[in-house]
Amino acid sequence: MSDFHVLDVQNLRTYYKIQRGWVQAVDGVTFHVDKKQAMGLAGESGCGKTTIALSVLKILPAGGRIVDGKIVFDNIDITSLEETEMRDRIRWKGMSIVFQGAMNALNPVMRISDQIVEAIKLHEPDVETSEAKERGRKLFELVGVDPGRMDNYPHEFSGGMKQRAMIAMSLACNPKLLIADEPGTALDVIVCAQVLKLLRELRERLDLAMILISHDLSIIAETCNRVAIMYGGKIVESGDAVAIFKRAVHPYTLGLLAAFPSITAARTRMISVPGSPPDLLYPPSGCRFHPRCPYALDICRKVDPAFLPVERDHYAACHLANKS
Repeated sequence: MSDFHVLDVQNLRTYYKIQRGWVQAVDGVTFHVDKKQAMGLAGESGCGKTTIALSVLKILPAGGRIVDGKIVFDNIDITSLEETEMRDRIRWKGMSIVFQGAMNALNPVMRISDQIVEAIKLHEPDVETSEAKERGRKLFELVGVDPGRMDNYPHEFSGGMKQRAMIAMSLACNPKLLIADEPGTALDVIVCAQVLKLLRELRERLDLAMILISHDLSIIAETCNRVAIMYGGKIVESGDAVAIFKRAVHPYTLGLLAAFPSITAARTRMISVPGSPPDLLYPPSGCRFHPRCPYALDICRKVDPAFLPVERDHYAACHLANKS
């Protein structure tokens, strides 16, 4: 593994056990995130984006299980770490997450200052309460919220301020990697833009590595320098953000880009990717996108395509990717 990889995920397979069998939510995913890098995970709902985040942090819900693969964070193989080791060594101190719907993640009956202090002391028990509060004040300044508001309750904050408070909490133990799961959810366009700007500035100022999860390609384009497109539990295309947005080759990526509206083009009927995502309890054979792909060949229905280079720092899993 490169010394620059903060996170290195190899052949990750995470399944959910339900009454009818195993849902193959993440099925053979490989990627890495480097220092100061922001990687965007994009794709339709249910493609496995959030499951990757939960797997990396090892906080899967009941029924979820990592059945194969390797997760290396900061040169530590965390795949086999016990829960106490994950809590004491990795979560918050190494990796932290801002969950989707973070505005509702704050405890409504606790002052925000107490919630930040609680998070710090839980993972750094030797820190005095006064020091934890001072760190909280500095974090509020960092995310652009008046430290004098720290003793407020969550209901006294606007949606954007709650999101900023959650980002401050996620940075409380100085992590190396921040995962943001749909950070623009439930925010209006102006506030969402402010939050994205804040995330960019924090990444540059604190040398953070970041994984940003979103179904919104505009958020990915605005924030990330690398992109991985997910479909049916697999990464189907990844690479430098410019290469993905300007020279995409996978039909699913092309469909997502075509569905993105342009403010300069003439108004027309919205384009969408036809069909529905696959049932990951019984995924289709071959390429999982072939039932929806307008270019599908016979081989696409039978053989799962390998993940191969298209150009430098640009990879795709498609039988048509390198066809002239």
